Amino acid sequence: MIPITRYIQNRYIAFCLGCIIVIGILQVSFSKLVELVHSFSPLLFPTLTIFLLVFHLFIACFMSMKYWCDRRRIYLVALAFAFDGSMLLMLGTLSSFPAWLDLYQFNVINYNDAMIFFMFRHIMMAVLMIIAALLYTIRDYPLSRLAHIAIFIGLFIFTASMVSFAWLYSSHSDRLMIDLVDNETRQFMVLWSHVINIILIIIWVVALATLMIITRLRNLFWVGGNFLCVCYIVTLAMLMMGGYAEDIAWYRSRLFETAATLLIIFVLLYDVFNLYRESHLKYQQSYQNSIRDPLTRLYNRSYFYDTLTQTLGSVKPSRPVSVIVSDLDRFKRINDTYGHLQGDKVLQFVANLLVDSVRPQDIAARIGGEEFVLMLNNTSSEAALQVAERIRLHLSSFDKSSSNGQLPEPITISMGVFTATSAQTTAEECVESADKAMYEAKETGRNRVVVFK
Repeated sequence: MIPITRYIQNRYIAFCLGCIIVIGILQVSFSKLVELVHSFSPLLFPTLTIFLLVFHLFIACFMSMKYWCDRRRIYLVALAFAFDGSMLLMLGTLSSFPAWLDLYQFNVINYNDAMIFFMFRHIMMAVLMIIAALLYTIRDYPLSRLAHIAIFIGLFIFTASMVSFAWLYSSHSDRLMIDLVDNETRQFMVLWSHVINIILIIIWVVALATLMIITRLRNLFWVGGNFLCVCYIVTLAMLMMGGYAEDIAWYRSRLFETAATLLIIFVLLYDVFNLYRESHLKYQQSYQNSIRDPLTRLYNRSYFYDTLTQTLGSVKPSRPVSVIVSDLDRFKRINDTYGHLQGDKVLQFVANLLVDSVRPQDIAARIGGEEFVLMLNNTSSEAALQVAERIRLHLSSFDKSSSNGQLPEPITISMGVFTATSAQTTAEECVESADKAMYEAKETGRNRVVVFK
């Protein structure tokens, strides 16, 4: 229990230190930027908003695709709605800059509308983050299709309501109004500075605490989610230190939010690539297990035949392919005398010897109990005979001592060689011919190599 608690605490400490470092780097970078650029263009805020809008749309698509791949992760739907709704509300923010492409008409900016959309965006995202954390607790419980539809509809209604309220409370409706910024003086109103800003920070602190308690920073995905909460708390704190729109705090908060969101995208992409790497490794392991013999780790019969068939398609007299079929002599006596465990060690020893005796482009496979086969690319009959003789002599030179106990006694092998020089030759004909030569070696005294004629 103590090691588990210590591990969790270490993750929290590492997360906090990482947040401090990243926020410190962003803060220092912005301070250096302020030293170089004393005043910012009015184009900067809407431009950063567009970048942020694209980033949030990307994250929303990312969450949707992850949910599509695994329907058990219903919490991803809440996150997708959070970023989709955020993207829509940032469109509302851009509508507050109706002439942002025209440098000479920025006097029509509606800062109050921009702040209203900002407020509703934060409320919506924080609540949906909390809902996502709560849905994460039921990820292992099978939910019915009806439950998924109900959750989807509920999230849609909440997101649509937040977007609608933001639209109505802005200047698009005369009945509902909130004054957060004085458009004439650009000063933040008391309602924003002393009430709403503090409430938003509290909501994000609750969201952060909920995520950290429930997810416990289990993986990089939730590290990014928790870091997002920290970023928004810092962003709101920056705005609290500012007194009016278009001041340094105004730009600092938007720059920080944009840069932090970009970092989160990198974290999510790294998480995807990490999952891809793990799945690729598992696929490679699964694929290798499907084409290899489990005992000797040589290629199995089906893979050998497939590869030989493919190779024979390009065979010609100048590029022959040789097949060597080999069988251990009196192997049954090894099993009967020393047991099957010792017999397995003998097979593994011979398999390693075969692999070490051929080139990387050649194929060594086990096609029967004690029967092995080699495919030698671009190898003539004479060269294949030399390879087979070298293997036979090498194997017969080992005894129990020189093989470190893997061979209980000296072992011999009989081998048959066949060389294909025509693309019309089939894989079955190659193996059958080499097998006939191998049986001839057996019948003529064993421990020898015979070339098919």
